[in-house]
Amino acid sequence: MDASYCYLLLFPFLYLLTNQIIKKFRNLPPSPPLSLPIIGHLHLIQKPLHRGLAKISDKYGPIQFLHFGSRPVLLVSSPSAAEECFTKNDIIFANRPRFLAGKHLGYNYTTLGWVSYGQHWRNLRRIATVEILSATRIQAYTSIRVNEVHSLIKYLLMASKASDSSTVEMKSAFFGLTLNIMMRMIAGKRYYGDDAQNKEEAARFKEIVKETFQLSGATNIADYIPLLKFFGQQKLESKLKTLQAKRDQFLQDLIEEHRRTVRSSDSEKGNKTMIDVLLSLQQTESEYYTDEIVKGMIVQMLSAGTDTSSGTMEWALSLLLNNPQVLKKAQQEIDAYAGQSRLINDSDLGQLPYLHAIISETLRICPVAPILVPHVSSQECCVGGYNIPGGTLLLVNLWAMQNDPKVWEEPTKFRPERFISLEGQRDGFVFMPFGFGRRGCPGENLAMSVVGLTLGLLIQCFEWERVGEELVDMTEGAGLTMPRAKELMAKCKPRQEMVKLLSQS
Repeated sequence: MDASYCYLLLFPFLYLLTNQIIKKFRNLPPSPPLSLPIIGHLHLIQKPLHRGLAKISDKYGPIQFLHFGSRPVLLVSSPSAAEECFTKNDIIFANRPRFLAGKHLGYNYTTLGWVSYGQHWRNLRRIATVEILSATRIQAYTSIRVNEVHSLIKYLLMASKASDSSTVEMKSAFFGLTLNIMMRMIAGKRYYGDDAQNKEEAARFKEIVKETFQLSGATNIADYIPLLKFFGQQKLESKLKTLQAKRDQFLQDLIEEHRRTVRSSDSEKGNKTMIDVLLSLQQTESEYYTDEIVKGMIVQMLSAGTDTSSGTMEWALSLLLNNPQVLKKAQQEIDAYAGQSRLINDSDLGQLPYLHAIISETLRICPVAPILVPHVSSQECCVGGYNIPGGTLLLVNLWAMQNDPKVWEEPTKFRPERFISLEGQRDGFVFMPFGFGRRGCPGENLAMSVVGLTLGLLIQCFEWERVGEELVDMTEGAGLTMPRAKELMAKCKPRQEMVKLLSQS
């Protein structure tokens, strides 16, 4: 046999052997076999990502040390390991990776979602939780949520009268609803619907939103294999720069408009928009609350508060259509509490435990962040008895944990009742759809209010049916927020007992 051929066969063996020796010596977590040069374990990844990573964990264990190109990755798929990461090691894992999208769409890693842990992050977190998303502020925006959900009800009512089939496409309806709510809270603007105030401005905003979700959800392989940044990254980076320039100018125009507008009467009523709040802070601390900080906070609220909530509602309605007995039980709960002479409102949500259980069960089966937003370790630490090097990307497979038959009984079944009992509550780390620790989502209360009010009113006001005999297709599409592969189509008509009330609204 030719000597060069022997060396060629020997090289992969020596490479794998060396990796195993190094891992054992450094006490690293176990890894799947065949970490290839340059690409590492990327060849093992299947779509959708959360299911592909779950297969790796099922085969090799709940704590895995992977290499995505040049990036070391800790893959966690067990509640106990997640608990270690978000309690004992919470500060160590409080950083975010520096991906290309964060550089351009995250104002050079300075927005709340992208900024590294430190004083600037603490300031932004305080602004979000105390100034913008406090219980008082969310309560002040109640009329916006109610008004927008009522607009959705009117739209569905008109759609049901206009067509014998009464078939409605719900994805765009939910998306427009959440964007209108967020933009009215942020800037007092309404861009979706026939009564959008400024058609040209609305069209400009819709284009920016569409491009943002397309580019922010795109995978940039050069984030993991730097050698490839000269083969395609330049085109993506050019698109990101162009988008950011358009988005930045749009937000700057909103800020300037609010500067020119005297809103003293609104201030007295406590109806300040988020821009008003941030600009008032700018007046007292102009050096810190720059326009860029204000725009970054607006971007964060939009990106975190729209697609996630609309996706949750679309999954929830899909599950209800496939489980009509659950839908009927929810209607009975609402009828028993509120009767049929009024529509439920925000203050009723706390008295509707089954409705809350439906939302929780939806978030368990279909979490909007199936892989929690990535974290990065700032220094070496220990997880599950293994050493984790500094600079390791942490991926927590929330979907795998919340659909694990070792943790949940019959996890594939839609059973809201499990959240009525204590066993289904947020106990331990088996259920954390909004993340946990310092980097947990600060908008949880707002999201639950929007989703709860919308679903509650749709259940109270309408009869819902599948378009055909077949069950609604629950296939997941590509994307960070686990969207449905197909847009949800559903039949709706006003409930007979609600027709009179709806005709008066």
